[in-house]
Amino acid sequence: MSGIPEVGDLAPDFTLRDQHGAELTLAQVRARSAVVLVFYPFAFSGLCTGELREIRDGLEDFQDDGIQVLAISCDPMYALRSWADQEGYFFPLLSDFWPHGEVARRYGVFLEDKGFATRGTFLLDREGVVRWSLVNPPGQARDFTAYRQALTQLRG
Repeated sequence: MSGIPEVGDLAPDFTLRDQHGAELTLAQVRARSAVVLVFYPFAFSGLCTGELREIRDGLEDFQDDGIQVLAISCDPMYALRSWADQEGYFFPLLSDFWPHGEVARRYGVFLEDKGFATRGTFLLDREGVVRWSLVNPPGQARDFTAYRQALTQLRG
C-alpha cells in the first residue's frame, strides 16, 4: 500500500455506482455534507458484515444531516445489492469493481497481491480535506471508539 492520504490532504474525488446502479460522485456528496469513506474487503464476509452492522445499528453515531457514510468495496454492484437487501444497509455501498480497485488505489488501500481493498476509514470535511483516517491490515477490525471520537470532533 502506498499513497494513503494524510490528515490535511485533499481527498481524491471519484465517481462510483451504488448498490442500486446510481452514479455517485464524492464532490456532489461533499457539497451537502462531510463524508466518511469506509473501505472494506468483501461483501458477505464475517468481519466486514460485523463492521457494517455496527455502522447500521449505530447509524446515528456515524451519519446525520451533516455527515454521510459511503462504504466501498471491489465487489460487483449486484453482490452489494443482495448484501444490502439481506442486511438492511441503508447507506450507499459503492462498487469499485471496474476498473478493479481504481478508487481504493487512489486512497492507498488496494492490496495488489490480493485483489481487494483493506480496511481504510477516511473522515472528510465538506471541502474534501482528510480530517481523520485509520487503515487496518486484513483481518484486523476497526476501532469504532476512535472513529466515534473523530466524528464528534468534526461535528465540533
